[in-house]
Amino acid sequence: MFDGKFRGPVDKAVKPLGAALRKTGLTPDHLTILGLLVGVGAAVAIGAGQLRLGLVLVILAALPDLLDGALAKASDSASQRGAFFDSTVDRITDALLLGGIAWYLASEESPHMALLPYAVMAVSSLISYQRAKAESLGIDAKGGLMERAERIIAICLGLLIPVLLIPILWIMLVLTSITAIQRFVKVWKQAAVAPVTAAKIEMRRSRRQSRRVARTERRRTRVPRRPT
Repeated sequence: MFDGKFRGPVDKAVKPLGAALRKTGLTPDHLTILGLLVGVGAAVAIGAGQLRLGLVLVILAALPDLLDGALAKASDSASQRGAFFDSTVDRITDALLLGGIAWYLASEESPHMALLPYAVMAVSSLISYQRAKAESLGIDAKGGLMERAERIIAICLGLLIPVLLIPILWIMLVLTSITAIQRFVKVWKQAAVAPVTAAKIEMRRSRRQSRRVARTERRRTRVPRRPT
């Protein structure tokens, strides 16, 4: 939800930072790796019960993820490899953070409560897969109530107010599940129309090609007029 509404303004705001980072010699991959390392630290801090420290590190881990795209554009180094690497690291970081929360809940609350962040991670992976699979088929699957930005914000709120952490995880689970359903319905509807649309496009292309061939043949077989 936030990604669709605020991506443009955020990209515009961080664009000057990308130009400044280009002068440092850093690459987008460097920022991606830095974010992953900070994310590891955040997961360890959360698992150890240092929730406020974990909150600070989660925010710090999100900054490189915000700036690597701006740096890629500023340095004209955006690539499919970089986008793939960034998405993979995002999934790893999410798993680490929710794993840290699971460890904390198992230690401080109940071992059974560790299943709650695990469930959030499972459904989050599902919506990520839905988008990746849909885009590989040429279908749009963006959107939903609980995308990655919303999940990070919710986790930060839970770390800031520990008494709300478990209720927030339950809300995340419900909203993430709704997002999975939303994406499934969206892709299902598009997929029902996509083959028909593709067939129509191919039919028009064939007709245009046939007309071009016919015109070429007529020009070749045209009998030239004799001079009078």
